[in-house]
Amino acid sequence: MKTLLRPTLLTLACALGTPVLAASDLPALGDASSSIVSPEQEYRLGRAWLSLLRSQVEQLSDPLLKSYLESSVYRLAESSQLEDRRLEFVLLDSPQLNAFAAPGGIIGVNGGLFLNAQTEAEYASVLAHELAHLSQRHFARGLEAQQRMQLPLMAALLAGVVAAAAGAGDAGIAAIASSQAAAIQAQRSFSRQNEQEADRIGLLNLERAGYDPRAMPSMFERLARQYRYDQKPPEFLMTHPVTESRIADTRNRAEQFDDDGTTDSLRYQQMRARVQLHFESSPGMAAKRFRAELDENPSALAARYGLALAQMKNGQLEEARAELERLLAQAPEDLVYNLAMAELEVMEGRLAVARKRVDHLLSLLPTSYPVRQLDIELLLKEGKTAEAERALEQLVADRPKDPDVWYQVAEVRGLTGNIVGLHEARAEYFALIGDYDQAIQQLDFAKRRSENFQTAARIDARQRELMEERRMIEQMLG
Repeated sequence: MKTLLRPTLLTLACALGTPVLAASDLPALGDASSSIVSPEQEYRLGRAWLSLLRSQVEQLSDPLLKSYLESSVYRLAESSQLEDRRLEFVLLDSPQLNAFAAPGGIIGVNGGLFLNAQTEAEYASVLAHELAHLSQRHFARGLEAQQRMQLPLMAALLAGVVAAAAGAGDAGIAAIASSQAAAIQAQRSFSRQNEQEADRIGLLNLERAGYDPRAMPSMFERLARQYRYDQKPPEFLMTHPVTESRIADTRNRAEQFDDDGTTDSLRYQQMRARVQLHFESSPGMAAKRFRAELDENPSALAARYGLALAQMKNGQLEEARAELERLLAQAPEDLVYNLAMAELEVMEGRLAVARKRVDHLLSLLPTSYPVRQLDIELLLKEGKTAEAERALEQLVADRPKDPDVWYQVAEVRGLTGNIVGLHEARAEYFALIGDYDQAIQQLDFAKRRSENFQTAARIDARQRELMEERRMIEQMLG
């Protein structure tokens, strides 16, 4: 399924409209908006929504892309007003332009954002805007504008949003509209005030994070030109309308900052190359695209990296090795190039050489998710399933909310004969993608296999927790 998120909880809640506040007037935890929707309620709602979204929309399971998204958002969050930084991320497998924020620290990005944002600063400007929606608690403040709106309405919003995100289209929108009655008109855009506030604060935080704030109006301006004549523009432009006045306002504000911020980076362009390859119709077509870029600019390192990846995907291993060797000659310690070379060495069956390279990367970056993931895959190729299981236990301890990791934990536990652990891992995976019935059933299987009281008691306790989570979500959804 290739679908885009429409519309977000924030989009709908903020359609209620709230006044633009100065930074000193932002809601505090004890204010009226907190009494209607507490930060903890937002957190729980966001996690419930995320699990349902994951169950119905395909994600990009690329460790490098996921790691880049997470690190780039945390970099922006450090310079933001966001108090609760318990963030969760979802990277959707869609070439459509979209990015979104949901209550409780949920940040979502379509792969299409990388395709449309031509520089790292443009990409960061979109995420800074979304983080501003979270830090200013636009969801809770939207509900504050309608004092009678309580959690049941939030649940109705959630049900409609999930239906729309899963492709129900008009049915999802109808569910939302009926739940709000006359309180919210049938619109899918943020209020003008909230958009202006998110732009203003996003610009400030973009500059604080070391980026050129002029990237935000440049991004808006280019997108407005690019999609001017489209009958149905991308979801991002439908939920974040780009008007001439908005472009002018952000440009005027951006010009007040110094112009020494970062505009782009090689790492971002490397990530763009990965996304471009993923969404291209074939590896051959991707290789043709990257060669054309290199013909125009032989020093385009990201294009050379993309070409090597396309050749690997197309089975042209000798050609890929030549390109990667050229890149590594210029940057022998570059993480991205070394990961690609290690993957190539595995494909060539040169496991000992790959092991030496991966061990070196681990010595340099022991906490890197993509490096640890490649290490686990190499351990499995080497037939060291017990070591792979131990490495996965450490990885899942650091990424306990990552369904991709739990899925692999289940697979490897099956290989090592850890059947109780297999069912426990499957339970965690199903819970994270919103299938609580399957999760609870997997724990039933695990209990039947458990051989001692302590294990059975632990499984039983976890099962009760999941049953309570399921009950809460069912109650929220009515």
